[in-house]
Amino acid sequence: MSIDWDEKLSARSKTMKASAIRELLNLINNPDIISLAGGMPDPTLFPKEIIGEIAKDIIINNGGKALQYGPTEGIKPLRETLVKLAHEEGIPSVEFDNLIITTASQQALDLTAKIFIDPGDTVIVEAPSYVGGLQAFQAFQANFVTVPMDEEGIRTDILEEKILNLKTKNISPKYIYVIPNFQNPAGVTMTLERRNELLRISHTYKIPVVEDDPYGDIRFEGEKLPSLLQIDNIGNVIALRTFSKILAPGLRLGWIMADNELIKKIAIAKQAADLCSPSSTQYIADRFIRDGHLQAYLKLVRETYKVKKDAMLEALEKYFPKECTWTKPQGGMFVWAETPEYIDTDALFPEAIQEKVAYVIGSAFYPYGEDKKHMRLNFTLSSPEQIEEGIKRLGNLLKKKIKN
Repeated sequence: MSIDWDEKLSARSKTMKASAIRELLNLINNPDIISLAGGMPDPTLFPKEIIGEIAKDIIINNGGKALQYGPTEGIKPLRETLVKLAHEEGIPSVEFDNLIITTASQQALDLTAKIFIDPGDTVIVEAPSYVGGLQAFQAFQANFVTVPMDEEGIRTDILEEKILNLKTKNISPKYIYVIPNFQNPAGVTMTLERRNELLRISHTYKIPVVEDDPYGDIRFEGEKLPSLLQIDNIGNVIALRTFSKILAPGLRLGWIMADNELIKKIAIAKQAADLCSPSSTQYIADRFIRDGHLQAYLKLVRETYKVKKDAMLEALEKYFPKECTWTKPQGGMFVWAETPEYIDTDALFPEAIQEKVAYVIGSAFYPYGEDKKHMRLNFTLSSPEQIEEGIKRLGNLLKKKIKN
């Protein structure tokens, strides 16, 4: 008799949900479909020749280390390089023991959840929020409190109200999770005033802030704002960074910057997860930065993505019904479009696939799927021509749903 696996599985595993984005992408693996769904960089921009030359040299001349296990916290050269970058960014508080390398930022989210969240603990998130973060926190059976956003980022007035309400129930949130720059999925950037107010709230109520910043270096308009880690002066911020959007996701490298005692706990959790991140890609990333290639690559990325973002905004103005609205990001990868309440973007998705265009449903970015009037549109992967055609197809579909 075969095993009934459901009887054997943990209670935790039964609460896990598949990534809505990953599931949707499985449905649109068709070259005829214009995908505005993924959050992937443009692969035509990858510095393949430079990385190839670096990789060849490292494997041939330093393969004994590059192909071996490495320290759980990451190889020393890359950690030193990232500390130097933090100092150049104006964050002198980050030293060697305040930084650990992770297998991309998704592992950073998982490890953060692992060391903080017990079943039933409360986490505060933006609404909408990154689906990968929600998935990581949900895997450890978190309860979610959502705080709405506007064009200036998280509504800190509502955040404080919700924290005070939780206090009346003797609930102390484990942390506040935010994406301050070109938020995924909303594309908005938290203003300096809101950043300062968020940290005031963090300090007042002794709630850590997890700052997830994959896109901060992909700003192509406006003035760069200081990170939450840079502004914070008492060590309440746990900062997550990644090479996935600023170099190549295939390297599977990210890093966490936080209080050194917290880094020690994260290192123990990481030992149980994967022992260490790949030494080979760590050496490649370190050499890429040390040889001065990162800034040149980022310049190309910013210039290219700005053209694509402009193409999407122009197409939205041209083809979307006037009843729809959308964000106008100054960087990053996404536009967040809103339809009238009576249009269900979940239900609309199969029809969009029939029209050979894809987006990500808005409900995926809410822990309880409570929003069905938004869609996330990615502008980095497709060409400007594909973007225009894809938005045209979506616009024509939406116009059929508009009530007169």
